[in-house]
Amino acid sequence: MSDPFRRSARIDAVELSEILKISELADALKREGRDVITLGTGEPDFPTPAPVIEAAHKAALAGETTYTLTAGTLALRKAIGEACQRENGYRPETGEIIVCTGAKQVLYNAFAATLDPGDEVLIVAPYWTSYPDIITVCDGKAVVLPTSAETGFRITPDQLRTAIGPKTRWLLLNSPSNPSGAAYSKDDLEALAEVLRDAPHVGIMVDEIYQHISYVPFHSFRAVAPDLADRTLIVNGVSKSYAMTGWRIGWGIGPKRLISAMVAVQSQITSGASSVSQAAAVAALEGDQQLLAERCDDFRERRDMLAAALNATGVLDCPSADGAFYLFPGCARAFGKVTVKGRRIETDADFCEALLEEEGVALVPGRAFGTPGYIRLSYAYSRASLTEAATRIARFCANLK
Repeated sequence: MSDPFRRSARIDAVELSEILKISELADALKREGRDVITLGTGEPDFPTPAPVIEAAHKAALAGETTYTLTAGTLALRKAIGEACQRENGYRPETGEIIVCTGAKQVLYNAFAATLDPGDEVLIVAPYWTSYPDIITVCDGKAVVLPTSAETGFRITPDQLRTAIGPKTRWLLLNSPSNPSGAAYSKDDLEALAEVLRDAPHVGIMVDEIYQHISYVPFHSFRAVAPDLADRTLIVNGVSKSYAMTGWRIGWGIGPKRLISAMVAVQSQITSGASSVSQAAAVAALEGDQQLLAERCDDFRERRDMLAAALNATGVLDCPSADGAFYLFPGCARAFGKVTVKGRRIETDADFCEALLEEEGVALVPGRAFGTPGYIRLSYAYSRASLTEAATRIARFCANLK
C-alpha cells in the first residue's frame, strides 16, 4: 500500500543535525547518571541582559502581544538600521529589512523565495550544518568549496572564480565562521567582491551572526562592497551577541525586491516574529553596548586557554580562531591509534565517539561540517567545564597507543 505520509523527495536526505544528535545522546547519558561534559552546542552561557528581559515584561504588560507586521515591527527595523549605521557605516531603509523567527528562517526565506530546482548555491566547507539541508529543502543544490587550516579556512578569489557557473544563484559566506572561527578581512572581502562583479547573476548572502564575537576587526560585506548592495543579503540577529538564542529573533538586510519576496514566503509560514521578543530585541540594540566588548574579551580568554591545552596534547593540531566561540582542531594524528578500551581510531567520528564513551566529553566530528579529519569544540561554557574537559581530552590523547 502507498504511504500518504512518506517523505517528500525534497527532504528525503534531511535528518536531525549531527550536532543535535550528539547533544541528545549526551543528555541521555547524563540521565543515566554518567558524568558528561558537552562542548557541542553553540550557545552563549551568559544570561540575557536584565534590561532586555525587563523590556519584554513591560511590552507584555502593555498589551504588545498581538500580531505584528510580517516584516517586523517598525521599532525593531528602525533599531536595526541605526545599529548598522553605528557599527558598520551604512543605513538600510526600513523596506530593506525583514525580521524573522531566528536567523535560520532568514536563510530559509531567502532560498525558498529565489531557488528553482537545479539552482546552485556555493557554500564554504567547513560550513554550518544547516546550510546544505536548507538549500536542499528549497530544491537547490549545494556546491561545496573546500578549505583547510592551511588556507585559514577561507576561500580564495581564484577558487570562487572557478566555482561560479551558469547555474550559480548564490554565494553563501559566514564570517566569523561556525565552526572554524575564521573571519574574512577587508582585503579578503574586496578580492571576492572583485570576482563577483564579473558574475552579475550571482547573489551574495553573508551570515554575520557572530559579528560582535570577533577578535580581529570585523568588516561587513555590504560596507566593503556597497556597489553590490543590490545583490547582497546580510544575515544577523541577537541570539549570539546578546545571549538571546531562545528569543528567536534574526533579520535579513537586502534589496527591497528580495525582501518583499521573503516577506511573501514568511507570510505563509510563521507570519511575524514574536511581538514580545521583538520588543526585547529593540532594547538589546538600543541599550548599553559595552557588555558586547566585555563578553567578547571573556570568550577570547577562554579560546586562548583551551587552544593551548589542546595543542599541548601533541595529538590535536589546533589553530586559533578569529571569532565566534569555536575551535576546530585537526585530529588526524590520532588515526591508526588504539584507545585504552581497545577501540581503533580511523576517523574524526571514531575520535568523538570514543572520547564520549571513555572520558565523557561530547564533541562534534568535522564530517558534520563537510570537513572530515577535524573536530569542533564550543568554548561557550564555564571555565570550570572547559578546564575539566581539557584535562579529560589530554588524558584520552595521552593514552592512545
